[in-house]
Amino acid sequence: MENARDSLDQEACYRAVLTRDPRFDGRFFTCVKTTGIYCRPVCPARTPKRENMSFVASAAAAEEAGFRACLRCRPETAPDMGAWRGTSNTVSRALGLIEAGALDEGDVDALAARLGVGERHLRRLFRQHLGAAPVSVAQTRRVLLAKALIHQTDLAMAEVALASGFGSVRRFNETFQGLYGRPPSALRRRAEKPGDGGVRLSLPYRAPYEIEAMLAALTARGETVVGGVWRRDLTADVDGATGEVSARFEAGNRLSVSVAVSDLKALPGVLARVRRVFDLSADPEAIQRDLSADGLLAPLVRARPGLRLPGDWIDEAADMASDRLDDERLAVRAEQWRPWRAYGALHLREAGIDSAALMEMDDEKDAA
Repeated sequence: MENARDSLDQEACYRAVLTRDPRFDGRFFTCVKTTGIYCRPVCPARTPKRENMSFVASAAAAEEAGFRACLRCRPETAPDMGAWRGTSNTVSRALGLIEAGALDEGDVDALAARLGVGERHLRRLFRQHLGAAPVSVAQTRRVLLAKALIHQTDLAMAEVALASGFGSVRRFNETFQGLYGRPPSALRRRAEKPGDGGVRLSLPYRAPYEIEAMLAALTARGETVVGGVWRRDLTADVDGATGEVSARFEAGNRLSVSVAVSDLKALPGVLARVRRVFDLSADPEAIQRDLSADGLLAPLVRARPGLRLPGDWIDEAADMASDRLDDERLAVRAEQWRPWRAYGALHLREAGIDSAALMEMDDEKDAA
């Protein structure tokens, strides 16, 4: 079976690194054999020789192969968009659960059961699409979240360990010592401050992004949006803790998220839900490429490539949000839109084209 590394065009990846092409940021990672470090394609460091480089589809694949994250380009700040996205419903759902902490306390067998697949099949899918095992993906998620908290917050190291999903401070310290040859505190350049349960993080996304359209859509469905700031109360039964989360867009294609929470263990799940609500993992380039095969959608997507799908705070559905279709009257035509059927329907709505009008247009075309 083809794995994620084999599916990447290694020479195309190298050309993208040479030009530091931002379109590829988050699509793959560069492993440098001579240094043991992996980087984003846009890393400002001097490009190594081609024979010393290989390219993988995910940060987890790089870390599983023994490479450690670059401290200069900081892979944890790359847009969350691996080469797998939009290709496997099971992998997409599994990653959402892992991001929310499914493997922090549970195991792969339990995760597979939640997804309705066998444990061996789930491992094969992860190897195929991500080049790494589920446990490696979970470990990398914890490490990258911990690094973001170390760089962006003043939380004490014990609080960082708790907030990033590590079961203990000892495990947290051992993991960082093994990956970086130094304790996690050595990655911080400022003094720690006593934590108050508040965390502020900057989450990246891939441009273009229609910010006003997203905020309007959230407002229309009853979400609290005031002065460009979205807010939501956290509850123990849904979020595992009480508190509040807020978010506002900032420069540099980032969403600034503030979380005040009674238990820092709930942080990974809250951040996962924020990413889902704001559709931060969308791939505008892939969506435009695939939907443009439809002659009607092509100009609509070209005119508004930054439209995003507002996600649900609680989403237990078995299918990908990007492929859901509320109006079954579009089903026949929408088959060619997979796995972006929901985006196709969104562009039609925004253009004022309802399913009845579309069917009428198709009938007239067939009759011509």
